Amino acid sequence: MPAACTHLNFVKTDTPNTEGCEECLAAGDTWVHLRLCRACGHVGCCDDSKNKHATKHFRKTGHPIITSLEPGEGWSWCYADELGLELE
Repeated sequence: MPAACTHLNFVKTDTPNTEGCEECLAAGDTWVHLRLCRACGHVGCCDDSKNKHATKHFRKTGHPIITSLEPGEGWSWCYADELGLELE
């Protein structure tokens, strides 16, 4: 049986707080891809971006689940369980 995410109770929102990486926008920096924190709506840049703000947000807050904000992508990731997810 495949592993199941044990953090689905953290999924509270699918609405982004901003249209870009919050920290990069504030600093006037750039990003590669965007990730949405499903607990609070924080938008951070991916690990391919130089600042890796989505992962930094997880480490700071413990909010475990992100969803890709890239057009045509619908996948999510649980940092805590290290598991890919499909959320509706």
